Amino acid sequence: MRLARSSIIAVILLAGCGSGDAPPRETAAREDIAAEAAPVSGPERRILAFGNSLFAGYNLADGESYPARLEQALRARGIDARVANAGVSGDTSAAGLQRLAFTLDAQERAPDLVILELGGNDLLRGLQPAETQANLARMLEILRERDIPVLLMGMRAPPNYGPEYQQAFDALYPALAAEYGADLVPFFLEPVYDRPELIQPDRIHPTAEGIDALVAATADEVAAALPEDETSGD
Repeated sequence: MRLARSSIIAVILLAGCGSGDAPPRETAAREDIAAEAAPVSGPERRILAFGNSLFAGYNLADGESYPARLEQALRARGIDARVANAGVSGDTSAAGLQRLAFTLDAQERAPDLVILELGGNDLLRGLQPAETQANLARMLEILRERDIPVLLMGMRAPPNYGPEYQQAFDALYPALAAEYGADLVPFFLEPVYDRPELIQPDRIHPTAEGIDALVAATADEVAAALPEDETSGD
């Protein structure tokens, strides 16, 4: 499962010996309680989390993946969210492109939002940024053709890949977001990449606490990326 474990290692190379206190699990527990108690309003919002092992929940318990925890966080905010986990460990952008249309067609209805998180495994394979950009662009075209809004999760290359590669890879996410009108999280792993206490013993994947940190840092952006409820304008 080398590729299944690879989606985060490239950015972890940036970590060095960073330190910091892990967010307490009590915070996550409080959010769970709030998710159960908070009244949700408005129509059900369907979100498709489409990515690799960072979404699939590698080596985590049921309910601890990013999509599962994101759903809880959104419901705690009063949003009637349903987040479908379409993360496949080891997926490159090319593999994601191959399964995107099928995954969309398999949904009960078109999602209100797709969160697109791919590229880390391209980086590990040393694929050229232009190839990653082309694959992501085609996915964004497919989603635009279906009139589905997108939140793009950006990644960054480590400096040991060389300045030219690093610059080209890091620039592709904001360029694509601008070209296709997608919302953008510039660096999805920002909350954990330099905090080894939030990484599993494999030094690759986020722990459950790390997932909580990712959700806490991005839930507001996900909520903002949801289109307005067209049924509430009267």
